Amino acid sequence: MTLKDILAAHERIRDAIYRSPCPYSLQLSRLCGCQVFCKLDHLQMTGSFKERGARNKLMLLNAEQRRAGVVVASAGNHGLGVAYHGQLLQIPVTVVMPKWAPLVKVSNCRGFGANVVLHGESYDHARALARQLSDEKKLLYVPGFDDADIIAGQGTMGLEILQDVPDVDVVIVPIGGGGLISGVATAIKSLKPDVRVIGVEPAHAPTLHESLRLGKLVRIETKPTLADGLAVAEGGKLCFEIIQKYVERAMLVDEGQIALSILRLLELEKTVVEGAGAVPLAAAMDKSMGLAGKNVVLALCGGNIDVTTIARVIDRGLAADGRFCRVFARLLDRPGALANLAALLASTGASIQDVSHDRHFGPADVARVVVVCTLETRDSSHIAEIRKTLQDHGIDATVE
Repeated sequence: MTLKDILAAHERIRDAIYRSPCPYSLQLSRLCGCQVFCKLDHLQMTGSFKERGARNKLMLLNAEQRRAGVVVASAGNHGLGVAYHGQLLQIPVTVVMPKWAPLVKVSNCRGFGANVVLHGESYDHARALARQLSDEKKLLYVPGFDDADIIAGQGTMGLEILQDVPDVDVVIVPIGGGGLISGVATAIKSLKPDVRVIGVEPAHAPTLHESLRLGKLVRIETKPTLADGLAVAEGGKLCFEIIQKYVERAMLVDEGQIALSILRLLELEKTVVEGAGAVPLAAAMDKSMGLAGKNVVLALCGGNIDVTTIARVIDRGLAADGRFCRVFARLLDRPGALANLAALLASTGASIQDVSHDRHFGPADVARVVVVCTLETRDSSHIAEIRKTLQDHGIDATVE
């Protein structure tokens, strides 16, 4: 898989793939301390970069393969990309998804005419069934990442980044199985070797991080993560070889950082991305990255997030940002105690969102009750002020 393959893929798919913009963001630049540009590939028709590789792969099939159809395993975005372009090219598509795949991705796959099969608790379970169906029904199995044609298609994003930001210094790319970063890194390093390519993974799925640490491709046990599209237990062999050659490092970000990044993009850019698409911003906000003064491109490559998840993510992001907190106060069960607590909280400028007054499961001291208040706050220093105010007035409370 070379630059020549990526250039050929670009010519092959250019009429069917949206040429996503890569605009400068003043707000994110101020936040991160560098010049930030966002590659908005979540604006593809199916909401992710996966269309690039899917279209390239499907267009390379022979007539017999097209008639028989293809099968894929996907947590969502790869299946969406193959289903959509399979429909356009009149190629039958079967998508095997884990049972926990986001509902919006499941329904959209079916909307594009794919036969969707929900199976297993993980991507690996889905992949095993997809391979079984491939053998039984003589369908071509289309990998999500470890395939030269798929990687070449994803690499077209790298070509577009260099066209739009020719003086780029750093490109930050999410890592799941490794197909996107392999293609992007190949394109960028082949044309501008001095550009740094950095990968980002959720700490709950550090597949590449562990493989690079041990110097070989390893399998790990993933945990549930907001970046569900990156929760791959084992990366691709071809991807790993390319990554070892071209990618500077694989950085880990935690769930709080991911939630906060989704929130920042909502507030500052008016942009809705899924967890997997937000991890580049989480990395860029980390001052230890040494990005000050650099021209940095963030690959915002997926926007398929359930609306029910958005509300929970906003709450988690606000909490991570110090804009929500909870006060657990153990008060004497006497008239005026709750009013006194509310007055103290109001004096700090906090806005009380919710109050729970618990007489049944309080402290062992039956003369006391537990009151839990959820507060809207300005930032972490405001929370510290609330904590000090309660201490100064002798209130037995925990603030978190």
